Amino acid sequence: MVRGKTVIEKIENTASRQVTFSKRKSGLFKKARELGVLCDAQVAVLLFSNTGRLYDYSSSNSGMKSLLERYQHVKEGQQLMSASTEAKFWQAEGERLRQQLHNLQENHRQLLGQHLCGLGLEDLSGLEKQLETSLHNIRLAKDQLMIDEIEEFNKKGHLVHQENVELHKKLNIIHQESIYLQNKLNGKPEANEVITSSSSRRSIAARDGANLVHLELSQPHHAERYEEPESPTLWYGEIYVL
Repeated sequence: MVRGKTVIEKIENTASRQVTFSKRKSGLFKKARELGVLCDAQVAVLLFSNTGRLYDYSSSNSGMKSLLERYQHVKEGQQLMSASTEAKFWQAEGERLRQQLHNLQENHRQLLGQHLCGLGLEDLSGLEKQLETSLHNIRLAKDQLMIDEIEEFNKKGHLVHQENVELHKKLNIIHQESIYLQNKLNGKPEANEVITSSSSRRSIAARDGANLVHLELSQPHHAERYEEPESPTLWYGEIYVL
């Protein structure tokens, strides 16, 4: 049967916790003893149970105290060494930053045309290339900025144009409604309702202005006693087509 993996967490059962503590303590001290014998190392183990009882093991013949004193001495020396090492590191870092700042200031003055006396031909050529590169990058950045602004203005102009078209449409609708209401007030027939299409308005206007002639043939009554019938008379009238 395969042994399941032990979950590393606090054992809630008191009896099981005590049994596990005893087994693990014995195994820990056994491993410490084997490490000291096999590797000729000085090993010290301190262990306090949850009840406060002390268990210890030392591979040194002089006992636990000598190992603790040695540990304390080495630990203090390491702390002092680390403090001095850290101080030296920050001193070197500060010096490096000061030198870097000095170089940057000197380069800035040279770019402004100052302190050029000690420079050779190669240094001056390098400085010229650096200036040309900087000017090129500045022009590129300026051109890109102008392009971005032009695109932004074009977008705003397009939006304004769309708003203008919408307002023009609304104005036409309001104008047609005004004409319709005015015709209603003037008592004109309903045929003069709002016409939204410009072509329809031109067609209606053309038909409103045209006068169509309608011919009517009227036959008068015959007179008595051999009277000659009169010639038929043509009557003209006007019909308005709305």
